[in-house]
Amino acid sequence: MRIIGVDYGDSRIGIAVSDPMGWTAQGIETLEWRGNMEKPAERIAKLAGDFGAEKIVVGFPKNMNGTIGPRVEKTQGFIDLLAVKTNIQIVKWDERLSTVSANRTMHEIGIKTSKKKKVVDQIAAVFILQGYLDSLGR
Repeated sequence: MRIIGVDYGDSRIGIAVSDPMGWTAQGIETLEWRGNMEKPAERIAKLAGDFGAEKIVVGFPKNMNGTIGPRVEKTQGFIDLLAVKTNIQIVKWDERLSTVSANRTMHEIGIKTSKKKKVVDQIAAVFILQGYLDSLGR
């Protein structure tokens, strides 16, 4: 059972995938995009098909106090488009601090600032997906 993890952003989208057993998440790609959500949605749909994914977990932007943040409408629009493109169950997952954690991890392992931009969203997608996988209690 494979699951795709997505960190949706205004200009980049990080993508991760679970191992076949659904225990661990690995980053696979960062999509750069502007304006049209169709292309990244189609790419994620293709990846979901290639991996035989049965779910897509999308980071849902809540505020630190648990309320819904201003990015919710954009993210929900993308989730709705993904649902149409994939016909796969979409799970909204609290993404609070996923990007902060990704940046901290990259700093701790010594990734240079110039290279962070290319992988931070992918690592955030890994944190989102791994959090979901861990919640399943396998």
